[in-house]
Amino acid sequence: QVHVMESGGGLVQAGGSLTLSCEASGSIFTINGISWYRQAPGKQRELVAGTNSGGSTNYADSVKGRFSISRLSAMNPVYLQMNSLKPEDTAVYYCNVKGYELVGQLRKIFDYWGQGTEVTVSS
Repeated sequence: QVHVMESGGGLVQAGGSLTLSCEASGSIFTINGISWYRQAPGKQRELVAGTNSGGSTNYADSVKGRFSISRLSAMNPVYLQMNSLKPEDTAVYYCNVKGYELVGQLRKIFDYWGQGTEVTVSS
């Protein structure tokens, strides 16, 4: 079993910054990719940023130049630095982790989500 936990959400004024953290724990063999998604009230969940074990990163057009995804040498934890926040960034932010977990002596692909952390940006 793999557990994913996000932290760092909160209330911030427009123009401010927040840093979200995502950490996976459990019977992890390897992590291939970690992505941040967000879901605003009444809207579909959307990809915000992602990174993989090769070091590649990708961002939604709406956050390019303002958000930055980073990690230490290992793939875990992963951070999302959010600068110049706007009211439209208000959402619940979710972390998605993909990789392989150990089930007995077998390696099994996994795809887990965290419970989410709420970000509110006031105008």
